[in-house]
Amino acid sequence: MTDIYRVACAAGFSGDRTDVAKPLVDELLRQGGPSCLIFESLAERTLALAQLERYQNADLGFEPLLSEMLEPILEDCIKGSIPIVGNFGAANPEGAARLIAAMAKQKGLPDIRIAIVSGDDVSAPEFRSRLETFLMPEDQQTLVQSKLVSANVYLGAQEISDALLAGAQVVVTGRVADPALTVGPLMAHFKKDWADWDFLGAATMAGHLLECGSQVTGGYFSDPGVKDVPGLAFLGFPIVEFDAQGTICVTKPSGSGGLVNRMTVTEQLLYELHDPAKYLTPDVVADITQTQIFDLGGDRVKVLGVKGHIRPTTLKANVCIDGGWLAEAEISYAGFNADARAQLAAQIIRERLSDLELRIDFIGSSSVFASDTGEGPKFTATGGFEDIRMRVASAHQDRYQAQRVCREVTALYTCGPAGGGGVRTSLKPRLNTLACFIPRELIHASYAFLKS
Repeated sequence: MTDIYRVACAAGFSGDRTDVAKPLVDELLRQGGPSCLIFESLAERTLALAQLERYQNADLGFEPLLSEMLEPILEDCIKGSIPIVGNFGAANPEGAARLIAAMAKQKGLPDIRIAIVSGDDVSAPEFRSRLETFLMPEDQQTLVQSKLVSANVYLGAQEISDALLAGAQVVVTGRVADPALTVGPLMAHFKKDWADWDFLGAATMAGHLLECGSQVTGGYFSDPGVKDVPGLAFLGFPIVEFDAQGTICVTKPSGSGGLVNRMTVTEQLLYELHDPAKYLTPDVVADITQTQIFDLGGDRVKVLGVKGHIRPTTLKANVCIDGGWLAEAEISYAGFNADARAQLAAQIIRERLSDLELRIDFIGSSSVFASDTGEGPKFTATGGFEDIRMRVASAHQDRYQAQRVCREVTALYTCGPAGGGGVRTSLKPRLNTLACFIPRELIHASYAFLKS
């Protein structure tokens, strides 16, 4: 019988549902055989926000829902020999590991082996001058003039694999490439050479299919009357079955909601691929130009023919800098002449805040068609709208100047036009992101087991 390894994904972003891991673990235990549970909860800006949180409290900076994510399944995974791999460490992998250790101890599992992957954080002062040289010329001056919030490279799967081979039951990472959460366990299980580019290409695309959670099982795919998906309220999250030849089979827990078919898999396979022949990752350049997709029925789809080429010589880094303040304010106008009153409100705001760059949207009329440069809508709706919500946004380095947006929209309550209500305002720090590529020989990734 062909050796099958199963990888299940219980999160596609920070803030994803926390009740989906238990059905996945139950399915893995029911199926038997070697398997792994991954959590992908670290989007590009999530890490910078976590870094800001850690600046405020050195004990925080990891996934805020970590306890809710792991509590239902930690004991089952440890006792069932299902390793857990997650980038839920964010800006503080050691803090996340300590929380997991405390959870395990409370459950009578005091001696679990938790590995921490490090090396992605390149924000130390001694590295900043190097960062400047790797940025595009137009971004170098921006970095010099800005406060650095975070800088992290996308690590590959090597340290995850090594930790699992060394007996890790839980692997906590910060910034790794999303597919690496899957590639690491597959490389550890099948013990392939790190120059087996076709295997790495297939493993990477298996991870790519998993990385957004329920997108591949019908969630983001669904569109009523066009692409109907059953049971969306109780979506099953994805499981990939993988063999030594690099064959991928995508499925989900039996009896769960959602859908896995050729279309859901194709959409996710193409997601964020800038070039289907050259999908750049830290471990391999994946190539899906010869890939074949077969719908096996019963929420099972097979993917064959993924190729791989030698990995890039550089690693991508995201550099987040202080972007000042973002102010947002909304007010609603309803009933007769609502659109005209909302338009008048916008005119008032533009005149009173003429020195600020504003974006003004009319939600319910034209918000999705507006420019993102602060010019406002490119056209004016002409009636038939009975419920308009005007949104004003502005970014500014000076907190006081940004806050003026909130104050002026609030003042519309009585300063007119008539009938405005439901004002909501928000003022929060803003982050800007720069990107660059760093020679991989300058990055020193490693793993270590948490010391009790």
